[in-house]
Amino acid sequence: MKRFFLSVLFATVLMLTSKTSDAQYNNALGVRLGDSYGITFKTFIETNKALDFILHIRNNDSRSVFRLSGLYEVHNEITELPGLFWYYGGGASIGSVDHKRSDNNDFLFSADGVLGLDYQIEQTPINVSLDWKPAFEFTPRTNFDARGLGLSVRIAF
Repeated sequence: MKRFFLSVLFATVLMLTSKTSDAQYNNALGVRLGDSYGITFKTFIETNKALDFILHIRNNDSRSVFRLSGLYEVHNEITELPGLFWYYGGGASIGSVDHKRSDNNDFLFSADGVLGLDYQIEQTPINVSLDWKPAFEFTPRTNFDARGLGLSVRIAF
């Protein structure tokens, strides 16, 4: 139900937006779907360097994880395909883990990496990225989480 709500909200914003953008954008706001889902905001601090902030939730039968991730990304153009970039980077996440079976809550801290593709659709404000965001969790227990595959759809401005 949450994914449906986020999808409807994003589609509504898209319909209300008539601004077109160039192949390169400065900021982009949208949704991230995958093993976790949430909201993403990307802003470029230099021509090929960006900060990506992701507020996301992962929920299953045994636990619910809420985290805020901050990533520093370096974008590299794929010259054969205008508007397509590959990127890599790293950052960190903080959040909380709610253990449903024991009613315990824990603080979460991780070091994150990112590797992906970013595409700005020509003559539209739509930006799409597909990436892998693995995380090495330090708390509540030491763990390598490799499930961070996600698709982000954003409105560029």
